[in-house]
Amino acid sequence: MPSYLSIEALTVSYGGPPVLDRVSLDVERGEMVALLGSSGCGKTTLLRAIAGFVIPDSGMILIEGRDIAHLPPEARGTAMMFQSYALWPHMSVADNIGYGLRMRSWKKDAIAERIEEMLKLLQLEGFGSRSVTQLSGGQRQRVALGRALAVSPHVLLLDEPMSNLDYKVRLELRHELRALQQRIGITAVYVTHDREEALTLSDRIAVIDTGRIVQTGAPEEIFHRPTSAFVAGFMGADNALDLILTGDGAFATGAATAGGSRVRAHFRSDAARLAPASAAASTGEDLVLQGIVAQSVYVGQGYRYRVRADGAEVWVHAPERVAEGTPACVVVPRTALLLFPQDSKPA
Repeated sequence: MPSYLSIEALTVSYGGPPVLDRVSLDVERGEMVALLGSSGCGKTTLLRAIAGFVIPDSGMILIEGRDIAHLPPEARGTAMMFQSYALWPHMSVADNIGYGLRMRSWKKDAIAERIEEMLKLLQLEGFGSRSVTQLSGGQRQRVALGRALAVSPHVLLLDEPMSNLDYKVRLELRHELRALQQRIGITAVYVTHDREEALTLSDRIAVIDTGRIVQTGAPEEIFHRPTSAFVAGFMGADNALDLILTGDGAFATGAATAGGSRVRAHFRSDAARLAPASAAASTGEDLVLQGIVAQSVYVGQGYRYRVRADGAEVWVHAPERVAEGTPACVVVPRTALLLFPQDSKPA
């Protein structure tokens, strides 16, 4: 059975090099998929292509088997929630929520009933007559979401809608949005550059790099089993070292050894530990890097250290205070190392 939303070999170039290069992605009914990537990677262009604000050079966008790639936005059955919310400042909360319904020529009584449903759903009861300029950022976000949901879209599209909110509000609304999406069962595509947001909100994540989807999978899979050095680095394993994996399974950081293979190793700073300087060497179980503490940063629940070790700089977490300039070693368990061919694209 075909997917509810299917994007097939979509290319967008704006007349120059491709911004999206033959992108394909399937989204199942009721699923939330996060498009994750850095600025300029093409994730917002993909979202806008689904919405109808960007017309592709080639490829198809199908909802329930119907190609909508060249239809106007209002004929697609999608609704978009923008980063800026794009609320009408001269309108009340109720009028903003009902705007799309009026554009679709709904009857007045039906609009009023639908607005009340949205206010209740979004915990904004009693706010209908209030001006949106009197609302907090979190409340405005709810109004923008209500306006998008009011028209009962086939697919809800969200373009970094929480990026303008304070961290605490963002955390609260992130969980509210996820619970709401699951409760009403709407199909959604969510653009973000924040990996924590993608991990907590989505059923699946599509990581985008320079116009191509480089890995798609469940949050746990993307986080623990990245398929490339780029994805590993983007998902937080930003320590990267070029190593030699010797024939006996140990690691070396120098020139190639007989029977060894060159690998690029990524690991997360919280997966390693800082230990006193010693003569311990790397084994098949652990990677041990001898070095000196170059920088100490207090992060609230311990410290984050930059250690110059074996010709490289790596970051490691530790609960105790260690003075800068102290000789130390970084110990990385074998299970925490993500290994890729050395010609893999660095993060």
